[in-house]
Amino acid sequence: MARRRRPLPPPQLLGLAVLLSVAAVAVAKTDQSDVKALNVMFISMNKPSQLSGWKSSGGDPCGDDDAWKGITCSGSSVTEIDLSGLGLSGTLGYQLSSLKSVTKFDASNNNLNGDIPYQLPPNVVQLNLYGNSFTGGVPYSISQMEDLETLNVGKNNLNGQLTDMFSQLPKLSTLDLSFNRFSGSLPQSFQHLKNLKTLNVETNQFSGHIDVLAKLPLEDLNLQNNKFTGWIPSKLKDINNLQIGGNQWSSGSAPPGMEKGSALGSSSGGGSVGGVNGLIIAAIVIGVLLAALILLSVLKRNHSSPVQSHYLMDESGHNRSFAPLVDDGRAVNMKPLEHSSSISTRTPPVMMPSKSISDNEFENKLNHSRRSTDPINLVAYSSLDLQAATGNFHSTRLLGQGIIGGVYKAKYADGRVLAVKKFDPLSFSGSSDFMDLVNSISKLRHPNITELVGYCSEPGHYMLVYDYHMNGSIYDFLHLSDDYSRPLTWDTRVRIAIGTASALEYLHDACSPSVIHKNIKASNVLLDADLNPRLTDCGLAYFYEDTSESLGPGYNPPECTRSSGYVMKSDVYCFGVVMLQLLTGRKPYDSSKPRTEQSLVNFVTPLLHDIDALGALADPALRGLYPPKALSRFADVLGRCVQSDPEFRPSISEVVQSLLQCVQRSTSTRRMGGHRSVSQRSDDSDW
Repeated sequence: MARRRRPLPPPQLLGLAVLLSVAAVAVAKTDQSDVKALNVMFISMNKPSQLSGWKSSGGDPCGDDDAWKGITCSGSSVTEIDLSGLGLSGTLGYQLSSLKSVTKFDASNNNLNGDIPYQLPPNVVQLNLYGNSFTGGVPYSISQMEDLETLNVGKNNLNGQLTDMFSQLPKLSTLDLSFNRFSGSLPQSFQHLKNLKTLNVETNQFSGHIDVLAKLPLEDLNLQNNKFTGWIPSKLKDINNLQIGGNQWSSGSAPPGMEKGSALGSSSGGGSVGGVNGLIIAAIVIGVLLAALILLSVLKRNHSSPVQSHYLMDESGHNRSFAPLVDDGRAVNMKPLEHSSSISTRTPPVMMPSKSISDNEFENKLNHSRRSTDPINLVAYSSLDLQAATGNFHSTRLLGQGIIGGVYKAKYADGRVLAVKKFDPLSFSGSSDFMDLVNSISKLRHPNITELVGYCSEPGHYMLVYDYHMNGSIYDFLHLSDDYSRPLTWDTRVRIAIGTASALEYLHDACSPSVIHKNIKASNVLLDADLNPRLTDCGLAYFYEDTSESLGPGYNPPECTRSSGYVMKSDVYCFGVVMLQLLTGRKPYDSSKPRTEQSLVNFVTPLLHDIDALGALADPALRGLYPPKALSRFADVLGRCVQSDPEFRPSISEVVQSLLQCVQRSTSTRRMGGHRSVSQRSDDSDW
C-alpha cells in the first residue's frame, strides 16, 4: 500500500516558524560572531560527540541552554576555550579571529592536524596547542598578539625556519617549540622577548649560535638534541635549569664572554646545569628504594630463584615490568612537580586554572578586545595646520605624485617631519566614506609597513599623514642616486627583499579579510634610517581599478588586461618586478635601452637560470661584492614570482620561506656577529 503523504503545513505555520527562529536569535545572549566561530570550529573537528552542547549551527553557549563543554563566558562573550585531552580530530577551522574576547585557548593533547590557522583569537593570553599533529609553521598572526604570555606548540609536526616575528610580544614569558622539526637559526627577534622566563626548543633541528639568548631573563632553557654550534654565552650559566646536551658545540677555546659547552654540560652529555645536585640525590634515593624493593622480593621468595627478579607482583597477582622513570624518552625533571602551575614540556602542559574577574576588570579586557571597532587613535590635523607645514603644498615639498593625489613633506618648528598624502576632493562622497578608509588603514600594523599617524577630514580636504622616511624609496636609491650616494650592499638588498615580502605576507595571510595591495612598485617601498623596508600605500586598492595606469610600464601582470583580472598573486608578480630591480639595478621599463631590453621582465627572465649570464645582469653598483651562489638562489625565487601564469607563481608566504631558507644556508657558513650591511665576495659562501 502506498504511503500517504504528510500534508504540508499551512503558510501561517511556516511564517510562525520563521518568526520564532528570528526571535531566538534576537534573544540569544551570546555574541553572534562568537557563536558562528564555534559553529565553524565544531564542523571542522568533525562534530565530535565529546563536545556536549556544541552545535553546528546557532546555539547560545553563554545563555541558559545546555552548557557547551569547555566554554567559559563572561557576559555575552566567550572568554575561555579549554578542550585539552578530549581526543579531538580534524582542524581548528578558519574563523577563530572572531573570538576577540578569548584570553585562554587550550586544545592540547588531541589529534588535531593541518596547519595552525592564521585566524587565531587576536587577544589570547594563553595559547596551548601542545601534543597534536599540526604541520607547517608558526603563523605570522601570532606576532600581533600583544597580550600573549604563553605559547606552547610543542610535540607537533611543525617544520621549517621560524619567521622573525617575535619583536612585538612584550609579555611572552613561556615559549615551547620542543619536539618538532624546526630548522635554521633562532630568530634575531628573540632578543626582544624581555619577559621570557621559559624557553624549550629541544629535539628539533635548530642550528647556528645562540648569542641572541644572552640577555634574556631566562630561568628554564632547554636546547637539547639540536644542531647548535659555537659557544654558550657566559650569562646563561646562571640559569636555574639549563640543558644543552646533544648539540655540536665548539671544542676550541671560547672567546671572552663565552663558555665551552663541555664545561657547562655533564660528562654524559645530558647538559643539565641548574639542579644537577638535586637530580643526583633524587637518583640515589630512587636507586636505594629500587634496591630495597628487589631485596624484599627476593626474601619473600625464600631465594627460590638464583637470578635477581626484574618483576614485582601487582595487586592482581600478575608480574609487571618496572616502568622506566622517563617520559617520551626524557629524564623526569623534578622541578615542574615543585611548581605545578608552570607549563613544562616534560609532562603534558597544564594551563592556569580560570579565575573570576571583577566587572571592572572584564570591562577593561572587553574594551581592549574591541579595539578594532573603537574610534581610531590617530592625530586629527586641521587643513590649515597641514597647509602651513607643507608650505601651502608647494611643488618643492612634493615627494611623489600618483593617480589619487600627491604626497608632500610637512615640516614643523619642533623638528617633526611627516609625509602628507593629499587626495583629490572628488575621491570621496563625504567625511564618513573617508573615515571608513582611515579606520581600516589604521589597523594595518607591521614593522615593514609605513605607519599611519594622523589624518585630516574636512569638507574638500581629505589627507592621510604618515611617518616620513628620509632615505626615500628603493626607486630613489637605485635610479636617482648620484655618484656620492652610498649604494645598497648585497646584504641590505636581501634584508629589503625579506622585509617587503613579510609585509605582503601580513596583508595576504594575517589580515582577515585578506588585503590585496594592488600598487606594489619600487617607489612604494620606502627605506627607514637603517635601510629597513617600509611598504606604503597599503589599504588603498579601491582606488586602483586600472593597474596599467597606477603601476606604470613594466609592472602590470599579464593577467590584468581588465580591471577584474588582478588577483592576490598579481601582488607577487609586482613584488618580483621590484626585486628584479634590486638584483639588476635596472628600471622596470627603460625606453633608452635597445628594444629587446626595454622590458625588465621580458629581458631578464630567460637569463635567470644561466649562471654565467647572471654575473652580467647583477647591478654594477655592487662592484662584484656578492656571493655567486646567493645571486643564483635569489634569482630562482624571483623567476618564480614573475611567471606569466599566476597559477604557477608561489604564494607570498612561500616566497618568504624560500628567501629565509637561502639566508639560512649562508648563516651556517658564517660566524655570527659580522656587520650585517657589509658584503664580501666569497666563492665558498652560500649567501
